[in-house]
Amino acid sequence: MKVEINETIFDTFPELESERLLYKAYKKEDAKTLLNMRSHKAVSKYMDTTIPKRVEDTEKRIEGYQNAFNENKGITWAIIEKISNHLIGDFGIWRIDRQNCRGEIGYILHPDFWKKGYMTEAMNTLIRYGFNELNLHSYEANVNINNENSKALLLKFGFKLEAHFRENFYYDGQFLDSEIYCLIKSDIT
Repeated sequence: MKVEINETIFDTFPELESERLLYKAYKKEDAKTLLNMRSHKAVSKYMDTTIPKRVEDTEKRIEGYQNAFNENKGITWAIIEKISNHLIGDFGIWRIDRQNCRGEIGYILHPDFWKKGYMTEAMNTLIRYGFNELNLHSYEANVNINNENSKALLLKFGFKLEAHFRENFYYDGQFLDSEIYCLIKSDIT
């Protein structure tokens, strides 16, 4: 049985829709909103990455998302609330491992939209897209061990804890532990 990534999804950015949300490519003009999200203390608390300080920082990030898609390396969707037409978060599949049909996911949601089921709706739409259209076999998520909300979301979708790495990630002057969660297509079909 030959399994491979469906490369045709990289021909045109796949805009998607669910009940309350739209999923689109980031545009340069989204940089200020992305800055506000990624620099929000509640969002950045567990990101373990450089927190953007200027619009130019998030413009570069958006350019990176666009380049990753154009180079067939990953997809990051801006999550838009339909009713307000506001950018409220994002969801990405990157580090696509073609040999093993596996992709790493990451996601953020502005705290004003927490506890409303938006990330559950987004995960349901985008995880299925990755399995059914991109033809992934599995997902992985690398999580800060103190991010209980993210871990609860992953477990809700059937992700399993695959590994706990001790002090494997150096950030901000200290070594941090991380946990890897995995979801296999057969876990949800």
